[in-house]
Amino acid sequence: MRMSVIGCGYLGAVHAAAMASIGHDVIGIDVDERKVAALNAGSAPFFEPQLTELLTEGRESGRLRFSDRMADAAGAQVHFLAVGTPQIPGGHAADLRYVDAAIDGLLPHLRPGDVIAGKSTVPVGTAARLATRVADSGATVVWNPEFLREGWAVHDTLTPDRLVVGAEPDAAGERGVAVLREVYAAAVEAGTPFLVTDLATAELVKGAANAFLATKISFINAMAEIADASGADVALLADALGHDSRIGRRYLGAGIGFGGGCLPKDIRAFAARAEELGRGEAVGFLHEVDAINLRRRERAVQLVVDALGGLVFGRRIAVLGAAFKPFSDDIRDSPGLDVAVRLRGLGADVVVTDPAALDNAAAAHPQLGYARDRNDALREADAVVIVTEWDEYRRDLSPAHAGGLVRGRIIIDGRNCLDAAAWRAAGWQYHGMGRR
Repeated sequence: MRMSVIGCGYLGAVHAAAMASIGHDVIGIDVDERKVAALNAGSAPFFEPQLTELLTEGRESGRLRFSDRMADAAGAQVHFLAVGTPQIPGGHAADLRYVDAAIDGLLPHLRPGDVIAGKSTVPVGTAARLATRVADSGATVVWNPEFLREGWAVHDTLTPDRLVVGAEPDAAGERGVAVLREVYAAAVEAGTPFLVTDLATAELVKGAANAFLATKISFINAMAEIADASGADVALLADALGHDSRIGRRYLGAGIGFGGGCLPKDIRAFAARAEELGRGEAVGFLHEVDAINLRRRERAVQLVVDALGGLVFGRRIAVLGAAFKPFSDDIRDSPGLDVAVRLRGLGADVVVTDPAALDNAAAAHPQLGYARDRNDALREADAVVIVTEWDEYRRDLSPAHAGGLVRGRIIIDGRNCLDAAAWRAAGWQYHGMGRR
């Protein structure tokens, strides 16, 4: 099938490359000429495992190319809409200017029967509005939300845990669903659930999924606050809760909270849209979910200050991690990088290291110190803070090795990813998030 992917950022580039890898003929469209040139050269503009290989394979097969001309999307049977929807400046609602601009650019090239499949995360009601805008062209709008995890995006695109397609209950909508079923034929044949809903439900699925995930993470972080006050251990608490099949252990890891370019802004936009619909009270708890998440950063900083006896100015602090999560170079709303900046603001000599995100971090926060080698960051440090649970830190860093490099054996485990007993046995002063 010939298809276009409008918007080749994180979502679009991965989707385009993955679709080409399963045999479709794909043209990716983006206004950024440098990004287009890099993608055509087989170079991913961001770190994502397996993506470079898929780009190279797609280019060599002739099934994948990128362009900055919307006219090159003409003739595609399905157009995937994958542009960004950031927060509006000064507010929490989603900024839909890029969605509308994509539709404006695409309209002159649409033919009767074309399918526009939305993948961008949008407020409920957006798909119906876009359907009205393109109605005269004879094109059909369906909504096909993405559920990608950064660091696992290629895997999640090729082997999704579910596929959701929202469409109008008419002949055009049925045709749109049939086209998407054909697009994802390999996954459907492999047993992936293919769920057909109305447009509004498909839009809500993404927002609701992120809201639930954020709530679960903030819940265990709220329990970490109670654990700190009572002397309990939140890790043992999470283990006990996780044995309840109604709750489960996944995403019950207390720490410095979530970040990234999606989860924080998506739950804020979800709440903002609920308020526009006159149902803001239904998701009022999301404001507290957001507040709990941000408080965890303050708690990590306070642990460092307390461990150093209140004397932070001029002390060397090694911060292990800059990306908001491992297997990514994304520093958008990174809790760990925020912790580093706050410590620098208190006068500490902060040195950050990260396997993938160092260049992005240095460009955004040049006031911090950086070391590409983990050992260089640790050398002569008065305290160590783990803020991103890369394997290089949680699994491959031994207490004895680190102890031979640092000046002070103080470690703040911002992700509760270390063996506390092993580090304490090696003479370290270990502090976790909500840990005894």
